[in-house]
Amino acid sequence: MKQIEQGSFRDPSGFIYYQDDVLYRQINCSYKENYDEFISSGLYEKLVDDALIVKHTECDSSAPDDQNVYKIIQPEYIPSILYPFEWCFSQYRDAAIATLRIQRIALEHNMSLKDASAFNIQFMNGAPLLIDTLSFEKYEEGKPWVAYKQFCQHFLAPLYLIKYIDVGYGQLMKQYVDGVPLTFASKLLPRRTWLSIAPVFHIHIHARMQSKYADRGVEVNTFLKQKTFSKNAIFGLIDQLESAIIRLKWKHGATEWGDYYIHTNYSEQSFQHKKDICDDSLVSIQPTAVIDIGANEGTFSRIAAEHAKFVLSADIDPVAVELNYFTLRKDGQKNVLPLLIDLTNPSPGIGWANTERRSFLERINVDTVMALALIHHLSISNNIPFGKIAHLFSLLGRNLIIEFIPKSDSQVQKLLSTREDIFYDYNQESFESAFLRFFSIEEKKKIVGSERILYRMKAL
Repeated sequence: MKQIEQGSFRDPSGFIYYQDDVLYRQINCSYKENYDEFISSGLYEKLVDDALIVKHTECDSSAPDDQNVYKIIQPEYIPSILYPFEWCFSQYRDAAIATLRIQRIALEHNMSLKDASAFNIQFMNGAPLLIDTLSFEKYEEGKPWVAYKQFCQHFLAPLYLIKYIDVGYGQLMKQYVDGVPLTFASKLLPRRTWLSIAPVFHIHIHARMQSKYADRGVEVNTFLKQKTFSKNAIFGLIDQLESAIIRLKWKHGATEWGDYYIHTNYSEQSFQHKKDICDDSLVSIQPTAVIDIGANEGTFSRIAAEHAKFVLSADIDPVAVELNYFTLRKDGQKNVLPLLIDLTNPSPGIGWANTERRSFLERINVDTVMALALIHHLSISNNIPFGKIAHLFSLLGRNLIIEFIPKSDSQVQKLLSTREDIFYDYNQESFESAFLRFFSIEEKKKIVGSERILYRMKAL
C-alpha cells in the first residue's frame, strides 16, 4: 500500500511516498527537463561528493500517480527528521551556510535553488544535508535568485533574532511554517542592527521593500523579475550572506543545566559506575537507534553511540545542546545528533491541517530510550505522574534505561527547596508499580556511593 507524505502536496514537481515502509520520491513529468539537467550537468554528483545532498537511486517501483510520473527515486534513509526549531544556534548557522554553498555550486553548474526552506535541511553524519532533490531549476541569465526571500525568512531572520534578542525566538518557525516575516523580524530587532550592513540590507530594507510593494498590490519578486541580475551579482549576494552568517556568534549565558555535571553530587567513582552500568545495559540491548532524553552535553549519548548506529541526544537547555554539538564537531563523531526539545511540550504537527509537518513523536524512529537524571524533573518540576511518563516512554521505544533518583538526593532536594512537597507517592515503590504496567524490569542496579538506581526495562 502506498502512502503519500502529507508535507509533499505543495510541490508540483513531485512528492514523497511510502511503500512497505520504504521511502520513495515521484518525479513528475513537469520537472523532467530540470531533473535531467540536474543529473547531466554533474551537479548531483558534485553535491553528493561534497556531502551536501541526500543520495538516491533510480528504481522501478510503481508510481502512485502514473499519469504524471517521469521517474521514481529512492532517497538514502534518514533515521529521524528534525525541524529548524529543534536545532541549536550553531546547527541553524551551519544549515544556512550549507544552503548557500549548495546555491553557489548550483550556479557553477548553470542551475539555481528555487527553494531555500530550512525544512529541506537535515543533519546526517554530523553535517547539514539537503533532502529535497527537486529544489533546483535551470539558471536563466538575468533572472534573480528566486529563493532569496525564502532564505532570509527561514534562516537570516531566526538567526538574527536569536543573536540580538533571545534564543527562544528560534521557536518562531513553529508558528511561521513559511518563514518568519521580514516585516515582523525588522520590528523586533533592536536599533543597533541598523548599524550592521547585513541586517540592514537583508532584513530591514528588504522588509521595507516588501511593505512598499505590498501597498501597491505588487509582490517584491514580481518587481525583481523586471530587473536584470548577472550571475556575478548573485555570486556576490551569496558571498555577502555567507560572510555575515559565518561571523554570527551566539553569546549564551550560564543556564541551570548547561554545566550540570560540574555541580553534580556524583563522586568520580559513582559517575564511572553509572557509565559502566549504562554500557553493560547497552551491550545487553544491542540497540540500533537510541534517544537520550535529558542528555545535557551528551556524555551518555556518546556511550550509547559506541553500541548504536544512530543516537538522538535531546535536551531542553539550549546551552547544553550547543555545547554538545560543539563537542561532537570537534571530536568528529558523526552518529550522534543533538536536538533541542521540551519533552513536556514536544513539537506538534503544524502546517496545513496540522499534518504538513509531523509532530516530534511521529518523526522519531528509535528502539531504545535513555532517561538518566530526568525522572525528578518530569515528576516534581512538571507534576507529571509516573504512569504518564512510563506510557510515553513505551510509545517511543521498546527498550528503556532509566535512572530513579530518591527524595533524599541533593538534586531532588534542590527542586523541593522552592515549593511545597506534595509528592507523597514519589518513591521507588510507586515508580516501579507505575512502570510495570508498561514495562518488565530486566535489571536494576544501585549506583555505588549514591541512593540512585539504574533500571533496564523492556516494553510489554
